[in-house]
Amino acid sequence: MTRPATTEQDVTTSSPQAPVVERTPPPPLVLDGATVRFGGIVALNDVSFTVEPGTIHAVIGPNGAGKSTCFNAITGVYKLASGKITLGDTVLSNTSPHKIASLGLGRAFQNLALSGTSTVLDNVMLGRHSLMSGGFLSYGLRLPWTMKNEKKHLERAAEICDFLGISQHLHKTAGLLSYGDQKRIDIARALASEPKVLMLDEPAAGMNATETAEIAQLIHDVRDELKISILLVEHDMSLVMDVADHVTVLDFGKRIADDVPAAIQKDPAVIRAYLGAPEEEASDADEQPKHANDETALDDLSSDEESAVASRSEDSQ
Repeated sequence: MTRPATTEQDVTTSSPQAPVVERTPPPPLVLDGATVRFGGIVALNDVSFTVEPGTIHAVIGPNGAGKSTCFNAITGVYKLASGKITLGDTVLSNTSPHKIASLGLGRAFQNLALSGTSTVLDNVMLGRHSLMSGGFLSYGLRLPWTMKNEKKHLERAAEICDFLGISQHLHKTAGLLSYGDQKRIDIARALASEPKVLMLDEPAAGMNATETAEIAQLIHDVRDELKISILLVEHDMSLVMDVADHVTVLDFGKRIADDVPAAIQKDPAVIRAYLGAPEEEASDADEQPKHANDETALDDLSSDEESAVASRSEDSQ
């Protein structure tokens, strides 16, 4: 679909508030024995967990644990070798990525994939594509019904930008804005598809402490005001423990813990995954070397233990 670039006269903005839209309670997102293989490598091994309606659910784990593979399996980028993924009564397993958005999943990416030469509003409008009717010819001829339809979607996109605090940049070139604002554009584009579950892939990556605190508040606001579920992958443990209602921990493609944040912080298997086991325990259990390079360890782990973290390869996903 092709359309002219928008101008300031095309849309109007209001004071920042949650975009008004009729919503039914989000359905649960369920992974049941999800397994992903790449040849002889099992990247995700019989993983099961449930994102309960209206909750903020975090997936954490050391580098190479399978977090990105999990996200890619949910959004249809990777196909399951076995198991099932459902959103309510809808089976998502092995569904094409372009169909996933229309089924109720919106995803913001770790690596920004914005159109740097387009305006903020035009970037966010990309998220409305699955909701718009009409084609190249009807929009090219600027038929009255297509212009009315486009105006409605432009106003909705502007409302979302207003809610995320970037309405002042609507008609600015996205690539010229700060990294923090570009992250918000990416989240706005994901929200533009009106998802039931918003998936955030390392939303605080590359941010300083102030920006991270703002993102934490934004995540709470999106869940509370828009009444949707949020599934996030994040390495910043302070952020995870602050915003998450429930946490699933992966290690070497397997689920090793699934509980509330307070319990996860004290779980021996999680501590071993991040910091490794004492030598005598490692020899008894014949454990493999554990992970490193996470931005911060769990809150209650001492700095002395953190210095003992073994190095590990970058996340292959």
